[in-house]
Amino acid sequence: MTSPVSLSPAQAAARLAEFTVIDVRAPGEYASGHVPGALNIPLDRFPEAVPALKSAAARGSLLVVCASGVRSTRACDILAAADIEAVTLSGGTCAWEGEGRDLDRPAGARATWPMDRQVRLAAGSLVVAGLLAGVRFPAARWISAGIGSGLVFSAVTDSCGMAAVLSKLPYNRAPRSAASLDATLDALQS
Repeated sequence: MTSPVSLSPAQAAARLAEFTVIDVRAPGEYASGHVPGALNIPLDRFPEAVPALKSAAARGSLLVVCASGVRSTRACDILAAADIEAVTLSGGTCAWEGEGRDLDRPAGARATWPMDRQVRLAAGSLVVAGLLAGVRFPAARWISAGIGSGLVFSAVTDSCGMAAVLSKLPYNRAPRSAASLDATLDALQS
């Protein structure tokens, strides 16, 4: 499988009106700030959205966005497997905002750390906890070994079980006022 076409934030901004923008971050991340006009379809729900995305792609180009470009590249791979063309935003919303471009932020939305930062905090905390507990209870060092092994597996498979678990936490969910995934999918098909 080939890598998807990637656009820099400047290139994407110049052509933003041409795209249906799909943000694949967790709803809480999306609510804390997203590319203007982006619709939220979390990566873990992406396979069920493929038919709606196929309809949207028939009407125009898709730009897939995440925090850094990793999840959007994975989403573009899913779309390519379904014979749907899409491009990804190089560097994601972090690069978009880093170039001084505005992000849409719903009123009252709270800032949520990007998922990769949440994973690093959780994994690092568990490793340190395992090592500290291992001073008194040597078997606790297996916690650190398990987390380290999980991180290696995550890198090799380009997947992250810890991110999937963290995305279920309350602060990573969409605010009650946010559009539901069903409403988003309906909008893409019309």
